[in-house]
Amino acid sequence: MKALVTGGGGFLGLAIVRGLRKRGADVRSFSRNAHDSLDALGVEQRKGDLADAAAVSSAVQDCDVVFHVAAKPGIWGGYEEYHRPNVIGTRNVIAACRGQGVRRLVYTSSPSVVFDGRDMQGVDESAPYPASYAAHYPRTKAMAEQLVRAANDAQLATVSLRPHLIWGPGDNHLLPRLVARARAGQLARIGSRPNLIDTIHVDNAADAHLLAADRLSPGSPIAGKVYFISQGEPVPMWEMVNRLLLAAGAPPVSRAIPVWLALALAWGFETAARVARSAREPRLTRFVVHELSTAHWFDISAARRDLGYAPAFSIAQGLERLRNELNKP
Repeated sequence: MKALVTGGGGFLGLAIVRGLRKRGADVRSFSRNAHDSLDALGVEQRKGDLADAAAVSSAVQDCDVVFHVAAKPGIWGGYEEYHRPNVIGTRNVIAACRGQGVRRLVYTSSPSVVFDGRDMQGVDESAPYPASYAAHYPRTKAMAEQLVRAANDAQLATVSLRPHLIWGPGDNHLLPRLVARARAGQLARIGSRPNLIDTIHVDNAADAHLLAADRLSPGSPIAGKVYFISQGEPVPMWEMVNRLLLAAGAPPVSRAIPVWLALALAWGFETAARVARSAREPRLTRFVVHELSTAHWFDISAARRDLGYAPAFSIAQGLERLRNELNKP
């Protein structure tokens, strides 16, 4: 099998690449930059922009399956900054699959595509897309997911996975931000509710993608569907944050502020950033306040049933692996 992984040098992309290489698959990565970690794995690298249809088509050539992982993350910036890679880029990947005769497309989506600002407790895949979004990332990811779902047909089988809060060794996004802010004394619990959240270890997320590819083909039971994937262990938000900080040797979150005050502060930070026309993400945004003060846990029974998904690592085991990796000399 020859597989293309968009964003193969990223956090989740690299975990998927490692899983594919362990299986003996030939792997090609498509991303904006070259990565030494991919060279070490014997991966063919193609550099390019997702919005460049010709470059994407060339990268897809001769592949049997495409894992479309690359996207612009974050919650700050102009709409076009997100629309170009997340929507146009996904449209180009779909077109390239069709043009090059690829029969399987596994897409990495996000639970944020169905987040409407309220608690999500035991939510399953029947949850509707909200009428509006508080940030460009979930909005454009929802648009892309709908493109992937609509693209499923007799020639191209597609499936979309929604991993929530990916963490583990090699994390270059969530954990570094938490640790930096904890050490700077800038972290505070928002609200007093013990809101439960789901997370997923990066290796479990990668396994789910490989399982989906195994079961995907035109007309298969999973074709055209979406699946939530997580640890299946909902825990209180700030307990999980503190467990991650402990594994990284950072101080725990000990103080708290009410939600109304966090929203007021976020509005002030956002306003100041807009007035200054700053491209940097504000210290706090209203979208983050809503994320941190609401429950986010999901019913993953469909993934267990249809994909054969079962987390190989529990949260405790994953934290131990993370601690060991971070404490390597």
